[in-house]
Amino acid sequence: MNIDAEAVLWSAPERERAGRPLLVLLHGYASHEGDLFGLSPRLPLEPVIASVRAPLEANGGYAWFPLEPGQRGNPDPVKVDAAAKAVLRWLDTLESTSVSLLGFSQGGAIALQLLRMAPHRFAGTVVLSGFLADGVKVGDNELEVMRPPVFWGRGTRDQVITSEAIERTELWLPEHSDLTPRIYEDLGHNVSPAEIADVNEFLRSTF
Repeated sequence: MNIDAEAVLWSAPERERAGRPLLVLLHGYASHEGDLFGLSPRLPLEPVIASVRAPLEANGGYAWFPLEPGQRGNPDPVKVDAAAKAVLRWLDTLESTSVSLLGFSQGGAIALQLLRMAPHRFAGTVVLSGFLADGVKVGDNELEVMRPPVFWGRGTRDQVITSEAIERTELWLPEHSDLTPRIYEDLGHNVSPAEIADVNEFLRSTF
C-alpha cells in the first residue's frame, strides 16, 4: 500500500515550499484529494497544504481502510496501520521540518494513528468527525508525557461515527494530548464554517 505522489494536490509549486510548514489533508471514506482541498482558501496561509489521496478504491472514490460489515467505527487496526505507514513513507520523501495533520472521518482516524506511530513528527493534529482506532500503539506512552496539541471537532447530529468510537476517543484524547474539543449543535457528518474558524485559530497556534 502506497500513496500516489502524482495525485497529491499542492497549494504551492515546489519552488515555493522550502522553509514553510506543511499541512497534510486526509479525506474521508469514498472521497478524494480534491474534497478537503476546497477548504484551502479558508485555512492559514503560512503553511504549504498537501491534500493526499487515500490508497484504496471505494464506492467511486478512495478509502484509507475498508468498511467491513459490523466494523464501522472499529476498523481492523492492522489495516489502519498499513494506511498510516503509507503516509509516513510518503512524508519521508519530503523535506518539510514542521508537519501538521488535518483529517476528516476516516482521515481523522489516520491522523490520530499517525500521531501514535510517530509522536515527535507532528506539530498539530486536527480531527474532524473522526475517531481513534482501537488498540495500543508504541507511541501512546510518549504521548502521555508529550501531550501534543490536538483539535477534535464533531457535530451533535453525526450519525456516521458510532457511539463506541466516540467514547473510545473521549477517553483516550484527554490523557494523550493537549486537547481542544469542540462540539457543534445540529451539525451532521460534515464541516461547518464555525468549525473551520476554530480550526484556523487552533492551527495558527501550532505553527
